Amino acid sequence: MGKDVIIACDFDSAEKTFAFLDKFTDVKPFVKIGMELYYAEGPSIVKEIKRRGHKIFLDLKLHDIPNTVKKAMAVLSRLDVDMTNLHAAGTTRMMEGALEGLTRPDGTRPILIAVTQLTSTDQESMEKDMLIKEPIADVVMHYALTAKNAGLDGVVCSPLEAEKVHSSCGKDFVTVTPGVRFADGDIGDQKRVMTPAQAKEIGSDYIVVGRPITAAPDPVAAYNRCVNEFVG
Repeated sequence: MGKDVIIACDFDSAEKTFAFLDKFTDVKPFVKIGMELYYAEGPSIVKEIKRRGHKIFLDLKLHDIPNTVKKAMAVLSRLDVDMTNLHAAGTTRMMEGALEGLTRPDGTRPILIAVTQLTSTDQESMEKDMLIKEPIADVVMHYALTAKNAGLDGVVCSPLEAEKVHSSCGKDFVTVTPGVRFADGDIGDQKRVMTPAQAKEIGSDYIVVGRPITAAPDPVAAYNRCVNEFVG
């Protein structure tokens, strides 16, 4: 699988999003549409970005009863996105329902990945807020294996965990890793971070990069730096 950099377009309007994307005249980056932008603009923003030639990771992190997620995924599959996700904590039945709903009549579907633990979560908050006492690395691996057994394509995980996920779930099990920052950058509210070069070294398949690109003085240069460091 080829590596790629996904830009997190965490904007609150179509206007800001297109002003950003219009800076890229020579390349159409893979972009992530998250809750903020999707809830602000709805399905139309997905359709327009797709029309412009971008691959799309629709990052809505579904988590509900299996039938509700199945029906929601059937709707999302019609948007022709390339990747979408849900929370592994939603159980095997929910993930299986999601796959069923996401698969189109012709058998095709977007890549479906599961969130293990958010990169803003650390051991202390997991124990205090979720009453999960096991080491966070063990929890992530359990969620990853559960997702694989449910038929999913991969997981969202910290780059610190990508290598172990591949060791346990196989090299073809996709790892999508946020929490990536340049060595000379601000880590923001992320707890578990890594540079693009380090993410490449440990085998991440995709890295998701937001503010280090979108808030950069020259976003195109920052994107190219990420690609050079991660893809080579």
